[in-house]
Amino acid sequence: KLGKQNLHFSEPARHAMLDYRWPGNVRELENAIERAVILCDGDSILPELLAIDAGQPRAPEPPPPGAEQTSLEDYFVSFVLAHQDSLTETELAEKLGISRKSLWERRQRLNIPRKRLVRNHVDPDAIDVVERLEDAGFQAYLVGGCVRDLLLGAHPKDFDVATSATPEQVKRVFRRARLIGRRFRIAHVRYGRHIIEVSTFRKAQAEEEDERRLADSGLILRDNVWGTLDEDAFRRDFTINALYYDPQNEEIIDFVGGLDDLEHRRLRFIGDTETRLREDPVRLLRAVRFRAKLGFSLDPDIEAAVPELAEHLREIPPARLFDEVCKIFVSGRSEAAWDYLAPTRVRWALFPCCPPDDPLVKLAMRNTDRRIAEDKPVTPGFLFAVVMWRDFQARFAAHGEHRKPAEARAAAAAETLAEQQQIIAIPRRFSQFIRDVWGLQHRLEALRPRTVVGLMEHERFRAAYDFLVLRGEAGEPVADAADWWTRYQDADHDGRDAMLDELHGGAEPEKKKGRRRKRRRRKKPEG
Repeated sequence: KLGKQNLHFSEPARHAMLDYRWPGNVRELENAIERAVILCDGDSILPELLAIDAGQPRAPEPPPPGAEQTSLEDYFVSFVLAHQDSLTETELAEKLGISRKSLWERRQRLNIPRKRLVRNHVDPDAIDVVERLEDAGFQAYLVGGCVRDLLLGAHPKDFDVATSATPEQVKRVFRRARLIGRRFRIAHVRYGRHIIEVSTFRKAQAEEEDERRLADSGLILRDNVWGTLDEDAFRRDFTINALYYDPQNEEIIDFVGGLDDLEHRRLRFIGDTETRLREDPVRLLRAVRFRAKLGFSLDPDIEAAVPELAEHLREIPPARLFDEVCKIFVSGRSEAAWDYLAPTRVRWALFPCCPPDDPLVKLAMRNTDRRIAEDKPVTPGFLFAVVMWRDFQARFAAHGEHRKPAEARAAAAAETLAEQQQIIAIPRRFSQFIRDVWGLQHRLEALRPRTVVGLMEHERFRAAYDFLVLRGEAGEPVADAADWWTRYQDADHDGRDAMLDELHGGAEPEKKKGRRRKRRRRKKPEG
């Protein structure tokens, strides 16, 4: 075998083989030699058996004759412990000539500690859920974004648990748990206002009798197909979201190379990219959000799939799209996400009437990101108002040709929102917010003295004012009005009165003339 590969051993290596008494059979010796070849990465093995090139990590050397012999398991343990800090899981598996799954299974069997997280950083409620499930005889691990964020040094927003228990079994362990969802049935375990989401291990491939339904396009309509831990890992979307944390042993479990992708700051789907996106097109929006939030690069396969698969976003229920778009808008990285989305068909699939190069949208995204960084309140309704503004303006101009301004504005707002609602279901509390912000724009631009005080007291004044300022910065002819409102808010009582007098032209405001009442003549009595 070695001769066919043009490999040869040095003299010290041959003597080491002759003197070394392997405790197993010939097949174990062959495996050891093949492993040495893998570790070599060259055309020879120097200078002794299992030694590798000086630039590579050295594998453990065989003991001298007469010393206590080392088994292949001891070799595996010593090599993994020696190099797991300097090699990624994928590199470690490649050096040993095995798969990542085999590496994990051997770690489990030989009880080799893996990369660790500090338990103190984990939410105590999540640890309690894991411990109680394990006490009930089930497997349970923290999984997903919380593990990813902990490894990246961030504070997770939520903690999710994956378990071998079915949702009904979780309900029996936690009386305060609530089962939700039809497409993916999960359990919510409450700790006061805090919720820990608990999901059951699922598998990617369903048997005929399993409870899984797919649309003709490949979209998953229902997925309650239970599986094992490793099957659950391979059915997840991104490798960096398929990391499991065992808080009992403080160890990370990685079947899919998520640790490698975290180290290389890379977003990659598990399995075939096109298949995963057809199963759930929302994963495309998740990829864009994680790209902006984490600063990771997208796998080339994802980049290539965007033009063809973006239109499948129209198959997603509008209410779910609203949730996913809101996550992008209030992620604190909305500008970076929009910079990626704007020139693609994803932007067309979500907001077909929004120009890709509209400076107003970019300014609004930047302003929202800044407010989030400063821990100020934000509302996704503001950004929805921004991305639909040009469509509203065009419809208002069309209706204004044959309607009164107030009627034209109302009709334009109704049509714009109705058109967008077919794609993204905007709740009424946000749609009314959008109408108010749009409706206040012309009143803020008009600068009528009689309406200034009333506008200042309007509940949407601040949002409408911010919208007006952004319009001015984007090049619309409203900068003077925005500057006037800025100065008016900063002025004291006397200063505000002086500014109102200027709007009157320096003259006293005329009192509104009342309607003169017509006197009726009294009839003269007859006779």
